[in-house]
Amino acid sequence: MSNSDITLSSSPALSGWMAEIQGRLRLARSSAIPDPGSNTRAAVLVPLFVRDGQLWVIFTRRTETVEHHRGQISFPGGAQEPEDTSMAETALRESEEEIGLARSDVILLGTLTPITTVTHFYVEPYVAAIPQPYVFRPQQSEIAEVLEVPIGPLLDPRALETRSFPGREEPVLFYHYGETVIWGATARMLAELLDALR
Repeated sequence: MSNSDITLSSSPALSGWMAEIQGRLRLARSSAIPDPGSNTRAAVLVPLFVRDGQLWVIFTRRTETVEHHRGQISFPGGAQEPEDTSMAETALRESEEEIGLARSDVILLGTLTPITTVTHFYVEPYVAAIPQPYVFRPQQSEIAEVLEVPIGPLLDPRALETRSFPGREEPVLFYHYGETVIWGATARMLAELLDALR
């Protein structure tokens, strides 16, 4: 199942902030879907929750010992495995393995536009709602830290920095939240989410 084929029929009837975000995601998705080509297929989960009337998003900080994207801020997720029945299943399985987020606690709200990365991954992002509070159990070999970041400060134009790099057609995005810097592929996915939330 591809990003464009995802069905959310398994989710309960939504209301409140979850219904609003689901509607915004349907309107915001780009129709320009990249060709996976020979890139490794992967999926990530973009977990959202509400605390004290504010919307928050979950990131992970990867350890310095993982094979790809060492020390970087990312969404939980990873490469598709043969037993995964869909890319959504990949995102749910990887999130459970990486941060202990049980798939039964996840409500899928929609998708963001798939992206390809310079490290040869084709990534499908799935936006989801999760309960709050939640006790995460990060896999120590892969995840150094689970980060809870409020959406509000990320919407501030001063949080976004763009840099041009030789050999790259588009500027690279950097979102700053305190000492946390979100950049690269994760920042591209975050930018689409923030545009939808605006």
